[in-house]
Amino acid sequence: MALLRGVFWLVLFIVLTFCFVVLFEYGPHDFANGVQKEYARVKSFVVKQTETIRKPKKNR
Repeated sequence: MALLRGVFWLVLFIVLTFCFVVLFEYGPHDFANGVQKEYARVKSFVVKQTETIRKPKKNR
């Protein structure tokens, strides 16, 4: 049960941090558009990082 509570708090922290960043960058008047832009940025970052993990660099 403690693991479930810990995961819940971690997810809540990540969501609230994401919302704070969007509010700080775009303001409350453009929140919905800012969420879409930041989500695309985060998604592209994660995809780029996972591609570099999957393709190890070749040693010469």
